[in-house]
Amino acid sequence: MSPIDREEAARRAAEELLRPDYEKEPLLDRIRRYILQFIGDLVDGVIGGGTAGGVIAAVIITAIILGFIALIGWRLSKASRRDAAPSAGLFGEQAMTAAQHRQAAEEFAAQERWTEALQERLRAIARDLEERALVVGMPGRTADELAAEAAQALPAFAGELAAAARSFDDVTYGGVAGTREAYAAMASLDERLRQARPAPMATAAEPTGAKPTGAEATAAGPTAGSATGSGP
Repeated sequence: MSPIDREEAARRAAEELLRPDYEKEPLLDRIRRYILQFIGDLVDGVIGGGTAGGVIAAVIITAIILGFIALIGWRLSKASRRDAAPSAGLFGEQAMTAAQHRQAAEEFAAQERWTEALQERLRAIARDLEERALVVGMPGRTADELAAEAAQALPAFAGELAAAARSFDDVTYGGVAGTREAYAAMASLDERLRQARPAPMATAAEPTGAKPTGAEATAAGPTAGSATGSGP
């Protein structure tokens, strides 16, 4: 069999790529294949020179390109996890009461499944606040939106609510594993929120310069005339 030159190899590769089998190939797989083919051609060209320096250069170039590909893949994966949003928001697709979410959290905690336990405990907090009418039930609500709205009714817990929302986002979208300590903090916040009462609304200030009513004028004391008294 006669050897195939580079032009013939390129032509056959192009014909191969035009086959119907490749029409449904994912874009990332296609890009990866193109890059690997390019690296192979580069190495073949350098090694074909027959010099030790060429081989070393090929190894270095290949390592750089592979490292670059790995970095891009890692960044894309991280961005996709960060930007991902569940279809049904904070609560997921199944409607449960606060007590049910709380029970599920405790069951996950007993199994030391801290990520799921954290998620269910924040859902218990959210549902409890809705059941007490401290926040308005809203489909697709995020953890950050919950913390911001709940802080208006319970300003003393604003910082802890924001931290709980970040913890939920970290384990749900950021790939961070839940921990016993994080769950204990979430459970403590849940128990204290259950006992908390909303901050009272500020009373309106009384208008200044208002004239006293008749009853107020009578109760104010003697008039100017009577204060002078009568002579002997």
